[in-house]
This record gives sequence, structure tokens and C-alpha cells, in this order.
Amino acid sequence: MADNRVDPPYVADELPMLRSWLDWHRETLAVKCAGLSEEQLRLRAAGPSTLSLLGLVRHLTEVERHWFRNILNGENSPGIYWTDQEPDGDFDLVDTASAGEAFARWHTEIARARELSAGLSLETVGKQQRKGEDVSLRWIFIHMIEEYARHNGHADIIREQIDGVTGE
Repeated sequence: MADNRVDPPYVADELPMLRSWLDWHRETLAVKCAGLSEEQLRLRAAGPSTLSLLGLVRHLTEVERHWFRNILNGENSPGIYWTDQEPDGDFDLVDTASAGEAFARWHTEIARARELSAGLSLETVGKQQRKGEDVSLRWIFIHMIEEYARHNGHADIIREQIDGVTGE
């Protein structure tokens, strides 16, 4: 897979800047996973951690779903990979998981997130609260960038461990 990332602009209004950074981080995860087999995508970082590239894709699918569908749009979309019985199912249950299915769901959630946030201002308040507090779209974008940035750091380490590939 080619590196399809578009560098965020150096000068832009806040909303396009945040959207651009979030898209850049989404694509970074795709780049970190590119060209690997299902077995490689399932490889764990190091015990006792259950982190794997496939687990990160599944986790970020859940994160996209939660923040944009549930918090922003007020849906009650249940977890795909995590449940009350398996709260870390996104990371823990990858041994027989399908990478194709996980990537398809991730792309579906990204498309839905873009759709739900299109045309909204950063001051838009989500329809559900978090910890009894209102959450703005600005906060969601910043949190999503932070979430991806942190996990892309994990992905860097995991990918280097798999085949030595490094990069931004």
C-alpha cells in the first residue's frame, strides 16, 4: 500500500486543521499496517501486553464509533469488539479475527464519523454527555487526534518489531 497521507496545512482555520490532522493520523495507522499478513497483524507487542496492529485497528474502530455515533449523534450503538464480558475484546480477541473484516469496519466507522460531523461547527455539543459533562465537537476532534497519535506510537514499535520498518 502506498503512503496516501496528505500533510496537514501549516496555515488553516481551526476546523479544517483539526480534520486534516485526524485524517493524517488515520492514514498513518493504515500505513503502519500495510503489506502485512493476517498473522503479522495479530502479533503481540510484548507480554503481558495484548497490543497488536490488528487490535489497534479494532480499538480505533470502537473509539470512532463511540465518539461520533454515541457521544456526538446520541446513538446507543453497542460495542463491536468490546462487551461487558470482554471489555478489552478489541485487543484480546484477535487470534482468529479477520483483518479484512476489521479494516472494513474501521473504514465504515471513519466514513460515518465524517458524515456525522460534516457541516457542524466546533462548538456543536454532543447529544450525550461524558461523565455528566457536555462534550463539544472540538473536544472530540482533539481527543481523537490524541488517541490516534498515542496508538500510532504503539504501532511504530510493533511494526518495527515485526519487520524492521520504521518511519513517520
